Amino acid sequence: MNYWIILPAVIPALTAAFMLLVLRFQIESQRVVSIFAIILLLAVDLVLLVQSADGVPLVYRLGNWEAPFGIVLVIDRLNATLLTLTGVLALCVVVFATGGADRAGRHFHPLFLFQLLGINGAFLTGDIFNLFVFFEVMLIASYGLMLHGGGAERLKAGFQYVAINLVASTLFLIGAGLIYAATGTLNMADLAVKAGEIGAGDQAILKAGALLLFLVFATKASLVPLHWWLPSTYASTSAPAAAIFMIMTKVGAYAILRVYGMVFGVDAGPLANVAVPFVLPAAAITLFIGALGVLGSHRLKSLAAFSVVASMGTLLLALGTFTATGVSAALYYLVHSTLAGAALFLIAGLVADRRGEAGDRLLPAPAIRNDLMIGGFYLLAAIGMAGLPPLSGFIGKVMILDALRASLAWPWLWALVLATSLLLTIGFVRAGSAIFWGTLPVPPEDRGDALPSAVPQLLAISALLAMTALWTLFGGPAAEWLNDTARQALDRDGYVEAVLGAARGG
Repeated sequence: MNYWIILPAVIPALTAAFMLLVLRFQIESQRVVSIFAIILLLAVDLVLLVQSADGVPLVYRLGNWEAPFGIVLVIDRLNATLLTLTGVLALCVVVFATGGADRAGRHFHPLFLFQLLGINGAFLTGDIFNLFVFFEVMLIASYGLMLHGGGAERLKAGFQYVAINLVASTLFLIGAGLIYAATGTLNMADLAVKAGEIGAGDQAILKAGALLLFLVFATKASLVPLHWWLPSTYASTSAPAAAIFMIMTKVGAYAILRVYGMVFGVDAGPLANVAVPFVLPAAAITLFIGALGVLGSHRLKSLAAFSVVASMGTLLLALGTFTATGVSAALYYLVHSTLAGAALFLIAGLVADRRGEAGDRLLPAPAIRNDLMIGGFYLLAAIGMAGLPPLSGFIGKVMILDALRASLAWPWLWALVLATSLLLTIGFVRAGSAIFWGTLPVPPEDRGDALPSAVPQLLAISALLAMTALWTLFGGPAAEWLNDTARQALDRDGYVEAVLGAARGG
Protein backbone atom coordinates (compact mmCIF):
# COMPACT_ATOMS: atom_id res chain seq x y z
CA MET A 1 0.00 0.00 0.00
CA ASN A 2 1.29 3.47 -0.93
CA TYR A 3 1.65 5.47 2.29
CA TRP A 4 2.66 8.66 0.48
CA ILE A 5 -0.99 9.25 -0.40
CA ILE A 6 -2.10 10.08 3.13
CA LEU A 7 0.74 12.53 3.83
CA PRO A 8 -0.89 15.61 2.20
CA ALA A 9 -3.60 15.31 4.87
CA VAL A 10 -1.38 14.23 7.78
CA ILE A 11 1.33 16.90 7.46
CA PRO A 12 -0.91 19.99 7.77
CA ALA A 13 -3.09 18.34 10.44
CA LEU A 14 -0.18 17.46 12.74
CA THR A 15 1.62 20.75 12.13
CA ALA A 16 -1.46 22.84 12.89
CA ALA A 17 -2.13 20.89 16.09
CA PHE A 18 1.52 21.28 17.15
CA MET A 19 1.40 25.04 16.65
CA LEU A 20 -1.82 25.38 18.64
CA LEU A 21 -0.47 23.34 21.54
CA VAL A 22 3.19 24.41 21.65
CA LEU A 23 3.68 27.62 19.64
CA ARG A 24 0.42 29.39 20.31
CA PHE A 25 1.99 32.73 21.30
CA GLN A 26 5.21 32.53 19.25
CA ILE A 27 4.52 34.06 15.85
CA GLU A 28 8.14 33.92 14.67
CA SER A 29 8.36 30.20 15.45
CA GLN A 30 4.98 29.62 13.82
CA ARG A 31 6.28 31.24 10.63
CA VAL A 32 9.33 28.98 10.48
CA VAL A 33 7.35 25.81 11.21
CA SER A 34 4.59 26.75 8.77
CA ILE A 35 6.99 27.43 5.89
CA PHE A 36 8.95 24.24 6.62
CA ALA A 37 5.74 22.16 6.73
CA ILE A 38 4.49 23.58 3.43
CA ILE A 39 7.86 22.95 1.73
CA LEU A 40 7.69 19.36 3.00
CA LEU A 41 4.09 19.13 1.79
CA LEU A 42 5.09 20.42 -1.65
CA ALA A 43 7.87 17.82 -1.84
CA VAL A 44 5.33 15.07 -1.09
CA ASP A 45 2.98 16.50 -3.72
CA LEU A 46 5.77 16.34 -6.31
CA VAL A 47 6.49 12.70 -5.39
CA LEU A 48 2.81 11.87 -5.88
CA LEU A 49 2.81 13.76 -9.19
CA VAL A 50 5.67 11.58 -10.41
CA GLN A 51 4.02 8.40 -9.12
CA SER A 52 0.78 9.24 -10.93
CA ALA A 53 2.51 9.72 -14.29
CA ASP A 54 1.97 6.12 -15.44
CA GLY A 55 -1.77 6.73 -15.65
CA VAL A 56 -2.83 4.09 -13.10
CA PRO A 57 -4.73 5.44 -10.04
CA LEU A 58 -3.09 4.62 -6.69
CA VAL A 59 -5.21 3.75 -3.67
CA TYR A 60 -4.65 4.00 0.10
CA ARG A 61 -7.10 2.00 2.22
CA LEU A 62 -7.38 3.30 5.79
CA GLY A 63 -7.15 0.44 8.27
CA ASN A 64 -6.62 -1.85 5.26
CA TRP A 65 -10.41 -2.13 4.86
CA GLU A 66 -11.37 -2.97 1.29
CA ALA A 67 -13.61 -0.63 -0.66
CA PRO A 68 -16.48 0.03 -0.73
CA PHE A 69 -16.74 -0.66 3.03
CA GLY A 70 -13.62 1.18 4.12
CA ILE A 71 -12.37 4.71 3.58
CA VAL A 72 -10.12 5.10 0.55
CA LEU A 73 -7.86 7.87 -0.64
CA VAL A 74 -7.10 7.87 -4.35
CA ILE A 75 -4.34 9.62 -6.28
CA ASP A 76 -4.32 10.04 -10.04
CA ARG A 77 -3.03 12.63 -12.49
CA LEU A 78 -5.95 14.97 -11.79
CA ASN A 79 -5.68 15.35 -8.04
CA ALA A 80 -1.88 15.04 -8.06
CA THR A 81 -1.79 18.09 -10.33
CA LEU A 82 -4.18 19.99 -8.07
CA LEU A 83 -2.30 19.00 -4.91
CA THR A 84 0.93 20.31 -6.42
CA LEU A 85 -0.78 23.55 -7.43
CA THR A 86 -2.13 23.89 -3.88
CA GLY A 87 1.34 23.39 -2.41
CA VAL A 88 2.92 25.98 -4.71
CA LEU A 89 0.18 28.51 -3.99
CA ALA A 90 0.30 27.88 -0.24
CA LEU A 91 4.06 28.47 -0.09
CA CYS A 92 3.78 31.80 -1.91
CA VAL A 93 0.85 32.94 0.22
CA VAL A 94 2.46 32.05 3.55
CA VAL A 95 5.64 33.90 2.54
CA PHE A 96 3.50 36.95 1.72
CA ALA A 97 1.77 36.66 5.09
CA THR A 98 5.10 36.78 6.96
CA GLY A 99 5.37 40.39 5.81
CA GLY A 100 2.93 41.31 8.58
CA ALA A 101 -0.53 40.07 7.59
CA ASP A 102 -0.23 37.08 9.93
CA ARG A 103 0.07 39.42 12.94
CA ALA A 104 -3.52 40.67 12.61
CA GLY A 105 -4.67 37.69 14.69
CA ARG A 106 -3.12 34.97 16.80
CA HIS A 107 -4.01 31.82 14.87
CA PHE A 108 -3.34 32.61 11.21
CA HIS A 109 -0.84 29.80 10.61
CA PRO A 110 -2.82 26.98 12.32
CA LEU A 111 -5.96 28.07 10.45
CA PHE A 112 -4.01 28.21 7.21
CA LEU A 113 -2.76 24.65 7.67
CA PHE A 114 -6.19 23.34 8.65
CA GLN A 115 -7.43 24.97 5.43
CA LEU A 116 -4.81 22.98 3.51
CA LEU A 117 -5.94 19.82 5.31
CA GLY A 118 -9.50 20.34 4.09
CA ILE A 119 -8.48 21.20 0.53
CA ASN A 120 -6.03 18.30 0.19
CA GLY A 121 -8.46 15.86 1.76
CA ALA A 122 -11.24 16.92 -0.62
CA PHE A 123 -8.93 16.26 -3.57
CA LEU A 124 -7.84 12.85 -2.24
CA THR A 125 -11.00 11.25 -0.89
CA GLY A 126 -12.69 8.46 -2.82
CA ASP A 127 -16.16 8.69 -1.29
CA ILE A 128 -18.96 11.24 -1.05
CA PHE A 129 -19.28 11.25 2.74
CA ASN A 130 -15.63 12.02 3.38
CA LEU A 131 -15.82 14.66 0.67
CA PHE A 132 -18.45 16.26 2.92
CA VAL A 133 -16.17 15.88 5.96
CA PHE A 134 -13.22 17.53 4.24
CA PHE A 135 -15.49 20.25 2.87
CA GLU A 136 -16.47 21.04 6.46
CA VAL A 137 -12.85 21.09 7.66
CA MET A 138 -12.00 23.41 4.77
CA LEU A 139 -14.97 25.67 5.46
CA ILE A 140 -14.51 25.90 9.23
CA ALA A 141 -10.88 26.93 8.73
CA SER A 142 -11.94 29.39 6.04
CA TYR A 143 -14.40 31.01 8.47
CA GLY A 144 -11.50 31.79 10.79
CA LEU A 145 -9.25 32.99 7.97
CA MET A 146 -12.01 35.10 6.48
CA LEU A 147 -12.57 36.92 9.80
CA HIS A 148 -8.84 37.12 10.64
CA GLY A 149 -8.08 40.67 11.76
CA GLY A 150 -11.70 41.61 12.49
CA GLY A 151 -13.60 44.70 11.33
CA ALA A 152 -17.28 45.46 10.76
CA GLU A 153 -17.17 44.98 6.98
CA ARG A 154 -15.38 41.66 7.34
CA LEU A 155 -17.82 40.50 10.01
CA LYS A 156 -20.84 41.34 7.83
CA ALA A 157 -19.41 39.52 4.81
CA GLY A 158 -18.37 36.65 7.08
CA PHE A 159 -21.92 36.23 8.36
CA GLN A 160 -23.21 35.94 4.78
CA TYR A 161 -20.43 33.48 3.94
CA VAL A 162 -21.18 31.29 6.95
CA ALA A 163 -24.94 31.39 6.30
CA ILE A 164 -24.72 30.29 2.65
CA ASN A 165 -22.28 27.52 3.50
CA LEU A 166 -24.43 26.22 6.35
CA VAL A 167 -27.31 25.89 3.89
CA ALA A 168 -25.00 24.22 1.36
CA SER A 169 -23.72 21.79 4.00
CA THR A 170 -27.29 20.85 4.93
CA LEU A 171 -28.12 20.21 1.28
CA PHE A 172 -24.93 18.15 0.96
CA LEU A 173 -26.03 15.85 3.78
CA ILE A 174 -29.54 15.50 2.37
CA GLY A 175 -28.18 14.77 -1.11
CA ALA A 176 -25.71 12.21 0.22
CA GLY A 177 -28.50 10.59 2.21
CA LEU A 178 -30.70 10.28 -0.87
CA ILE A 179 -27.86 8.77 -2.88
CA TYR A 180 -27.15 6.25 -0.11
CA ALA A 181 -30.85 5.40 0.18
CA ALA A 182 -31.00 4.65 -3.55
CA THR A 183 -27.72 2.77 -3.97
CA GLY A 184 -26.52 1.65 -0.53
CA THR A 185 -23.07 3.19 -1.10
CA LEU A 186 -21.20 6.50 -1.11
CA ASN A 187 -17.92 5.16 -2.44
CA MET A 188 -17.42 6.93 -5.78
CA ALA A 189 -16.16 3.87 -7.63
CA ASP A 190 -18.95 1.66 -6.30
CA LEU A 191 -21.48 4.41 -6.97
CA ALA A 192 -20.24 4.72 -10.56
CA VAL A 193 -21.05 1.04 -11.06
CA LYS A 194 -24.41 1.06 -9.29
CA ALA A 195 -25.62 4.27 -10.95
CA GLY A 196 -25.61 2.46 -14.28
CA GLU A 197 -27.56 -0.46 -12.82
CA ILE A 198 -30.14 1.46 -10.78
CA GLY A 199 -33.71 0.17 -10.88
CA ALA A 200 -36.57 2.27 -12.17
CA GLY A 201 -38.03 2.66 -8.67
CA ASP A 202 -34.89 4.32 -7.30
CA GLN A 203 -33.99 6.52 -10.26
CA ALA A 204 -35.94 9.56 -9.03
CA ILE A 205 -34.34 9.39 -5.57
CA LEU A 206 -30.85 9.04 -7.01
CA LYS A 207 -31.42 11.88 -9.47
CA ALA A 208 -32.69 14.14 -6.68
CA GLY A 209 -29.60 13.38 -4.62
CA ALA A 210 -27.30 13.98 -7.58
CA LEU A 211 -28.91 17.34 -8.38
CA LEU A 212 -28.74 18.45 -4.74
CA LEU A 213 -25.03 17.72 -4.74
CA PHE A 214 -24.70 19.72 -7.93
CA LEU A 215 -26.29 22.71 -6.18
CA VAL A 216 -23.71 22.37 -3.40
CA PHE A 217 -20.75 22.13 -5.76
CA ALA A 218 -22.11 25.01 -7.85
CA THR A 219 -22.23 27.12 -4.69
CA LYS A 220 -18.60 26.30 -3.90
CA ALA A 221 -17.65 27.10 -7.51
CA SER A 222 -19.66 30.38 -7.43
CA LEU A 223 -21.90 29.53 -10.38
CA VAL A 224 -24.76 31.98 -11.00
CA PRO A 225 -27.16 32.36 -9.25
CA LEU A 226 -25.21 30.94 -6.30
CA HIS A 227 -22.23 33.28 -6.74
CA TRP A 228 -23.37 36.30 -4.75
CA TRP A 229 -21.41 35.42 -1.60
CA LEU A 230 -18.00 35.41 -3.32
CA PRO A 231 -17.40 39.08 -4.28
CA SER A 232 -18.17 40.45 -0.81
CA THR A 233 -16.31 37.64 0.97
CA TYR A 234 -13.12 37.79 -1.08
CA ALA A 235 -13.10 41.61 -1.20
CA SER A 236 -13.52 41.93 2.57
CA THR A 237 -11.00 39.40 3.85
CA SER A 238 -7.23 39.78 4.07
CA ALA A 239 -5.09 39.42 0.94
CA PRO A 240 -3.47 36.10 1.99
CA ALA A 241 -6.86 34.58 2.86
CA ALA A 242 -8.36 35.67 -0.47
CA ALA A 243 -5.33 34.29 -2.32
CA ILE A 244 -5.58 30.81 -0.77
CA PHE A 245 -9.35 30.90 -1.34
CA MET A 246 -8.50 30.85 -5.07
CA ILE A 247 -7.82 27.12 -4.82
CA MET A 248 -10.75 26.57 -2.45
CA THR A 249 -13.12 27.79 -5.16
CA LYS A 250 -11.54 25.29 -7.56
CA VAL A 251 -12.50 22.45 -5.20
CA GLY A 252 -16.09 23.00 -6.33
CA ALA A 253 -15.07 22.65 -9.97
CA TYR A 254 -13.03 19.54 -9.13
CA ALA A 255 -16.05 17.97 -7.39
CA ILE A 256 -18.25 18.68 -10.42
CA LEU A 257 -15.72 16.99 -12.70
CA ARG A 258 -15.13 14.00 -10.42
CA VAL A 259 -18.78 13.31 -9.59
CA TYR A 260 -20.53 14.29 -12.84
CA GLY A 261 -17.76 13.43 -15.27
CA MET A 262 -16.98 10.03 -13.81
CA VAL A 263 -19.72 8.84 -11.41
CA PHE A 264 -22.69 10.29 -13.33
CA GLY A 265 -20.92 10.38 -16.69
CA VAL A 266 -21.75 8.71 -19.99
CA ASP A 267 -21.80 5.22 -18.41
CA ALA A 268 -24.36 6.05 -15.71
CA GLY A 269 -27.33 4.61 -17.58
CA PRO A 270 -30.54 6.54 -16.87
CA LEU A 271 -28.54 9.07 -14.82
CA ALA A 272 -25.95 9.69 -17.54
CA ASN A 273 -24.83 13.33 -17.82
CA VAL A 274 -27.43 14.41 -15.28
CA ALA A 275 -25.74 17.79 -14.68
CA VAL A 276 -24.73 18.57 -18.27
CA PRO A 277 -27.86 20.62 -19.18
CA PHE A 278 -27.16 23.03 -16.32
CA VAL A 279 -23.40 23.62 -16.43
CA LEU A 280 -22.95 25.45 -19.75
CA PRO A 281 -25.84 27.94 -19.37
CA ALA A 282 -24.89 28.72 -15.76
CA ALA A 283 -21.21 29.09 -16.69
CA ALA A 284 -22.04 31.48 -19.54
CA ILE A 285 -24.12 33.73 -17.28
CA THR A 286 -21.44 33.53 -14.57
CA LEU A 287 -18.78 34.72 -17.01
CA PHE A 288 -20.94 37.65 -18.13
CA ILE A 289 -21.86 38.70 -14.58
CA GLY A 290 -18.23 38.48 -13.48
CA ALA A 291 -17.05 40.64 -16.38
CA LEU A 292 -19.71 43.26 -15.63
CA GLY A 293 -18.63 43.22 -11.98
CA VAL A 294 -15.01 43.88 -12.96
CA LEU A 295 -16.12 46.75 -15.18
CA GLY A 296 -18.21 48.34 -12.43
CA SER A 297 -15.92 47.80 -9.42
CA HIS A 298 -14.85 50.79 -7.32
CA ARG A 299 -12.22 48.91 -5.30
CA LEU A 300 -9.26 46.85 -6.44
CA LYS A 301 -10.19 43.94 -4.15
CA SER A 302 -13.75 43.92 -5.52
CA LEU A 303 -12.34 43.93 -9.04
CA ALA A 304 -10.15 40.94 -8.16
CA ALA A 305 -13.13 39.14 -6.60
CA PHE A 306 -15.35 39.63 -9.65
CA SER A 307 -12.48 38.49 -11.86
CA VAL A 308 -12.60 35.21 -9.92
CA VAL A 309 -16.30 34.89 -10.75
CA ALA A 310 -15.51 35.52 -14.42
CA SER A 311 -12.64 33.02 -14.40
CA MET A 312 -14.86 30.34 -12.86
CA GLY A 313 -17.43 30.95 -15.59
CA THR A 314 -14.72 30.61 -18.23
CA LEU A 315 -13.34 27.44 -16.66
CA LEU A 316 -16.74 25.80 -16.34
CA LEU A 317 -17.64 26.61 -19.94
CA ALA A 318 -14.90 24.19 -20.97
CA LEU A 319 -15.52 21.75 -18.14
CA GLY A 320 -19.23 21.68 -18.96
CA THR A 321 -18.55 19.95 -22.28
CA PHE A 322 -17.37 16.89 -20.29
CA THR A 323 -15.10 15.95 -23.18
CA ALA A 324 -11.39 15.20 -22.92
CA THR A 325 -10.59 18.31 -24.96
CA GLY A 326 -12.81 20.49 -22.79
CA VAL A 327 -11.52 19.09 -19.49
CA SER A 328 -7.91 19.51 -20.64
CA ALA A 329 -8.55 23.16 -21.57
CA ALA A 330 -10.35 23.74 -18.27
CA LEU A 331 -7.46 22.30 -16.26
CA TYR A 332 -4.89 24.42 -18.13
CA TYR A 333 -6.96 27.52 -17.45
CA LEU A 334 -7.55 26.44 -13.84
CA VAL A 335 -3.82 26.43 -13.08
CA HIS A 336 -3.33 29.77 -14.81
CA SER A 337 -6.28 31.54 -13.18
CA THR A 338 -5.33 30.27 -9.72
CA LEU A 339 -1.79 31.68 -9.98
CA ALA A 340 -2.74 34.95 -11.68
CA GLY A 341 -5.80 35.52 -9.48
CA ALA A 342 -3.83 34.92 -6.28
CA ALA A 343 -1.16 37.36 -7.48
CA LEU A 344 -3.87 39.95 -8.16
CA PHE A 345 -5.28 39.63 -4.62
CA LEU A 346 -1.81 39.94 -3.09
CA ILE A 347 -1.13 43.03 -5.21
CA ALA A 348 -4.46 44.51 -4.10
CA GLY A 349 -3.56 43.88 -0.47
CA LEU A 350 -0.15 45.49 -0.88
CA VAL A 351 -1.66 48.52 -2.61
CA ALA A 352 -4.36 48.92 0.06
CA ASP A 353 -1.76 48.88 2.84
CA ARG A 354 0.38 51.56 1.17
CA ARG A 355 -2.14 54.14 -0.06
CA GLY A 356 -3.22 55.52 3.29
CA GLU A 357 -6.87 56.52 3.61
CA ALA A 358 -7.55 55.81 -0.08
CA GLY A 359 -6.78 52.12 0.46
CA ASP A 360 -7.71 50.04 -2.58
CA ARG A 361 -10.43 52.42 -3.77
CA LEU A 362 -10.07 53.51 -7.38
CA LEU A 363 -9.42 57.13 -6.47
CA PRO A 364 -6.40 59.40 -6.98
CA ALA A 365 -3.92 59.15 -4.11
CA PRO A 366 -0.22 59.78 -3.50
CA ALA A 367 2.10 57.45 -5.38
CA ILE A 368 3.24 54.48 -3.30
CA ARG A 369 6.74 53.20 -2.71
CA ASN A 370 7.87 50.76 -5.43
CA ASP A 371 5.00 52.01 -7.59
CA LEU A 372 6.74 51.08 -10.84
CA MET A 373 7.44 47.52 -9.67
CA ILE A 374 3.99 46.99 -8.18
CA GLY A 375 2.40 48.61 -11.24
CA GLY A 376 4.34 46.21 -13.46
CA PHE A 377 3.15 43.28 -11.37
CA TYR A 378 -0.43 44.54 -11.68
CA LEU A 379 -0.06 44.82 -15.45
CA LEU A 380 1.10 41.20 -15.72
CA ALA A 381 -1.67 39.91 -13.43
CA ALA A 382 -4.28 41.93 -15.33
CA ILE A 383 -3.07 40.63 -18.70
CA GLY A 384 -3.30 37.11 -17.29
CA MET A 385 -6.79 37.45 -15.85
CA ALA A 386 -8.12 39.20 -18.97
CA GLY A 387 -6.74 36.41 -21.15
CA LEU A 388 -4.57 38.62 -23.34
CA PRO A 389 -1.41 37.50 -25.13
CA PRO A 390 1.33 36.58 -24.51
CA LEU A 391 0.60 34.97 -21.11
CA SER A 392 -1.01 31.62 -20.35
CA GLY A 393 -4.47 33.13 -19.95
CA PHE A 394 -4.54 33.70 -23.70
CA ILE A 395 -3.39 30.13 -24.40
CA GLY A 396 -6.03 28.81 -22.00
CA LYS A 397 -8.81 30.78 -23.68
CA VAL A 398 -7.72 29.59 -27.13
CA MET A 399 -7.87 26.01 -25.84
CA ILE A 400 -11.32 26.68 -24.39
CA LEU A 401 -12.58 28.19 -27.65
CA ASP A 402 -11.35 25.10 -29.47
CA ALA A 403 -13.13 22.83 -26.97
CA LEU A 404 -16.39 24.78 -27.30
CA ARG A 405 -16.64 23.84 -30.98
CA ALA A 406 -18.21 20.59 -29.73
CA SER A 407 -21.24 22.58 -28.53
CA LEU A 408 -24.11 23.45 -30.87
CA ALA A 409 -24.07 26.94 -29.38
CA TRP A 410 -20.38 27.51 -30.11
CA PRO A 411 -20.82 30.75 -32.13
CA TRP A 412 -22.62 32.37 -29.21
CA LEU A 413 -20.15 31.01 -26.68
CA TRP A 414 -17.20 32.25 -28.74
CA ALA A 415 -18.80 35.70 -28.94
CA LEU A 416 -19.35 35.67 -25.18
CA VAL A 417 -15.75 34.70 -24.36
CA LEU A 418 -14.33 37.35 -26.71
CA ALA A 419 -16.73 40.10 -25.60
CA THR A 420 -16.12 39.47 -21.91
CA SER A 421 -12.37 39.51 -22.51
CA LEU A 422 -12.83 43.05 -23.84
CA LEU A 423 -14.92 44.03 -20.80
CA LEU A 424 -12.30 42.58 -18.46
CA THR A 425 -9.54 44.46 -20.26
CA ILE A 426 -11.41 47.76 -19.96
CA GLY A 427 -12.05 47.14 -16.26
CA PHE A 428 -8.41 46.32 -15.51
CA VAL A 429 -7.13 49.32 -17.51
CA ARG A 430 -9.54 51.62 -15.69
CA ALA A 431 -8.40 50.39 -12.29
CA GLY A 432 -4.70 50.49 -13.15
CA SER A 433 -4.99 54.03 -14.49
CA ALA A 434 -6.69 55.23 -11.31
CA ILE A 435 -4.16 53.66 -8.94
CA PHE A 436 -0.83 53.78 -10.75
CA TRP A 437 -1.21 56.64 -13.22
CA GLY A 438 -3.73 59.07 -11.72
CA THR A 439 -1.60 59.78 -8.63
CA LEU A 440 -1.53 63.04 -6.68
CA PRO A 441 1.60 65.24 -6.83
CA VAL A 442 2.65 64.92 -3.20
CA PRO A 443 6.24 65.63 -2.06
CA PRO A 444 8.29 62.47 -1.37
CA GLU A 445 8.56 63.24 2.34
CA ASP A 446 4.75 63.14 2.65
CA ARG A 447 4.13 59.96 0.68
CA GLY A 448 3.56 57.72 3.70
CA ASP A 449 6.66 55.57 3.17
CA ALA A 450 7.10 54.90 6.90
CA LEU A 451 6.16 51.27 6.30
CA PRO A 452 7.98 48.02 6.92
CA SER A 453 9.90 46.46 4.05
CA ALA A 454 7.72 44.71 1.49
CA VAL A 455 10.39 42.16 0.53
CA PRO A 456 8.36 39.04 1.50
CA GLN A 457 5.28 40.39 -0.27
CA LEU A 458 7.15 41.32 -3.45
CA LEU A 459 8.96 37.98 -3.44
CA ALA A 460 5.68 36.05 -3.18
CA ILE A 461 4.02 38.04 -5.97
CA SER A 462 7.13 37.68 -8.16
CA ALA A 463 7.07 33.91 -7.68
CA LEU A 464 3.40 33.61 -8.65
CA LEU A 465 3.85 35.70 -11.78
CA ALA A 466 7.05 33.84 -12.69
CA MET A 467 5.15 30.56 -12.51
CA THR A 468 2.45 32.03 -14.74
CA ALA A 469 5.20 32.85 -17.25
CA LEU A 470 6.60 29.31 -16.94
CA TRP A 471 3.12 27.89 -17.49
CA THR A 472 3.11 29.87 -20.74
CA LEU A 473 6.64 28.86 -21.74
CA PHE A 474 5.99 25.15 -21.14
CA GLY A 475 2.44 25.26 -22.47
CA GLY A 476 3.11 22.42 -24.94
CA PRO A 477 4.30 19.80 -22.42
CA ALA A 478 1.67 21.01 -19.95
CA ALA A 479 -1.09 20.53 -22.52
CA GLU A 480 0.15 17.00 -23.28
CA TRP A 481 0.11 16.14 -19.57
CA LEU A 482 -3.36 17.60 -19.16
CA ASN A 483 -4.71 15.79 -22.23
CA ASP A 484 -3.75 12.49 -20.59
CA THR A 485 -5.08 13.78 -17.26
CA ALA A 486 -8.45 14.62 -18.81
CA ARG A 487 -8.79 11.21 -20.44
CA GLN A 488 -8.00 9.51 -17.14
CA ALA A 489 -10.44 11.73 -15.22
CA LEU A 490 -13.28 10.63 -17.52
CA ASP A 491 -12.25 6.95 -17.50
CA ARG A 492 -14.79 5.33 -15.20
CA ASP A 493 -13.58 1.78 -15.76
CA GLY A 494 -9.95 2.55 -14.91
CA TYR A 495 -10.96 4.29 -11.68
CA VAL A 496 -13.36 1.50 -10.69
CA GLU A 497 -10.76 -1.18 -11.36
CA ALA A 498 -8.14 0.60 -9.26
CA VAL A 499 -10.45 1.13 -6.28
CA LEU A 500 -12.64 -1.99 -6.40
CA GLY A 501 -10.39 -4.39 -8.29
CA ALA A 502 -9.60 -6.67 -5.34
CA ALA A 503 -13.14 -6.49 -3.98
CA ARG A 504 -14.56 -7.44 -7.38
CA GLY A 505 -12.10 -10.23 -7.88
CA GLY A 506 -9.95 -8.14 -10.24
